Amino acid sequence: MALHGWFGSAQGWGALPALVDRSRFTYAFPEYRGYGERRGVAGEFSLAEAAGDVLAVADDLGWERFAVVGHSMGASVGQRLLADAPGRVERLAGISPVPATGVPFDEQGWALFSGAAADPGNRRAIIDLTTGNRLAGSWLDDMVSASLATSDTAAFAAYLTAWARTDFAADVTGNPVPALAVIGEHDPAIAEPTMRATWLAHYPNARLEVLANAGHYAMYETPVRLARILDDFLAS
Repeated sequence: MALHGWFGSAQGWGALPALVDRSRFTYAFPEYRGYGERRGVAGEFSLAEAAGDVLAVADDLGWERFAVVGHSMGASVGQRLLADAPGRVERLAGISPVPATGVPFDEQGWALFSGAAADPGNRRAIIDLTTGNRLAGSWLDDMVSASLATSDTAAFAAYLTAWARTDFAADVTGNPVPALAVIGEHDPAIAEPTMRATWLAHYPNARLEVLANAGHYAMYETPVRLARILDDFLAS
């Protein structure tokens, strides 16, 4: 079950869907309310609601147990799903995963992120920042355009509060699920110290993989290497 991030959608996985081992694994790419084909769907736009909708997708597919691969906010949704239905999640992989503790923004950071719903310039600045200010401007522009085209403004704004200003670490700490965190060396937002203080502290069977030459969007920046890491984790 592949859960997209705040700027993503079912189409926001770069080259990854074509690279993962589809002879061994079947991937589903659901969307949250307000995103992609679910734009205009009403909701409270919370982690619990998103997790419940993902479980409904699993039920429709007949998946009693499944692995979760979540990018950024999607990893927060995946951890909420793990907390609410722990017997159904076999493995948990986070790509630049937002921890269950949320994100402690300072005033300047919160102004940048909270302004992104209405301001495309803020969206571009966030994507540039979290990929280390090192990628082509045309790619940044394409990412912003895709984000604007595949998300409702109100839903986008509400999900920020849902993933950033939350703390349900107590609901997942100690869960024995195999848990992989994959982060990019150029991502200052989800960096190694944060992962060691959260993801690796919450899950006793967790490990961390740091990708060279990647920032927050490894599925675009280093998709071939990311696919191999996910294949090996899911098969192990």
